[in-house]
Amino acid sequence: MTEIASPSQLRAALARWALVTVPGINLLGFISARFSFSGESNPWFSSLIKPEIYPPAIAFPIVWTLLYVLMGVSLAMVITARGARARGLAVGLFGLHLLANLAWSPLFFGAHQMTWALADIAVMALSLLLVMVVFARVRPWAAWLLVPYMAWILFASVLNWQFLTLNPAADGVAGDVPVVRVQL
Repeated sequence: MTEIASPSQLRAALARWALVTVPGINLLGFISARFSFSGESNPWFSSLIKPEIYPPAIAFPIVWTLLYVLMGVSLAMVITARGARARGLAVGLFGLHLLANLAWSPLFFGAHQMTWALADIAVMALSLLLVMVVFARVRPWAAWLLVPYMAWILFASVLNWQFLTLNPAADGVAGDVPVVRVQL
């Protein structure tokens, strides 16, 4: 017997999944940032020379919350695409990409490894591009929801590179060691 879900049933399934994916992704992002002491309260980070394009500190939690909401809705759209051939691949690729995303804060803020964080963000950008291509095959709107996230990742890549360029002596330096500032 073949059953076809009504549009309202499909919307309800999407809403149920979004109630899991949106808070789940936000929680994982919060945990990653919190346990790596992200932000201005990190003494190592506060001692770094900030690039001119560095936005106000309040922008980061706001932007990441919004981006994680878009990511969660996008993922829910793909999960609920029953019968889509690439659905499993799309969800798996998204999971791998999310691991790269969650690794960035511990690398940059926790381990003070700006070079490794830059490598990680390059992996994030490439894996996100792959996720978007596969998501587009499953649900085109799911891919479009990730466009602001890609823009932010590219901006964050430039920021990461500028932090590294402005603070080469701080790369890999333990938090208690004084940072030598190099003004370019």
